[in-house]
Amino acid sequence: MIVATILILVVGAVFGVLAYLVMPGRRNVPIWAAILIGVVAMVLGSLLANLFGVGDTDGVDWVELLIQLVLAVVGVAAVAGLRRSRHVT
Repeated sequence: MIVATILILVVGAVFGVLAYLVMPGRRNVPIWAAILIGVVAMVLGSLLANLFGVGDTDGVDWVELLIQLVLAVVGVAAVAGLRRSRHVT
């Protein structure tokens, strides 16, 4: 359980930073928020992968990782869009 928690935090942070880096233009999301979004995306992605039956396979769960990464990118983009629309006057 401890190893799984550490893995969620580390990979979630990496996915959050990757999502932050692929954002085009000016980034309106603080890096700490992107990391937090990445960690949340890891948890939600695991839940979705298990719901679809692809969360527990032999070897590396590539589909689960892809779901988590897509959720991280979408989450960071959504927060950036919300922050951008709030700052435009």
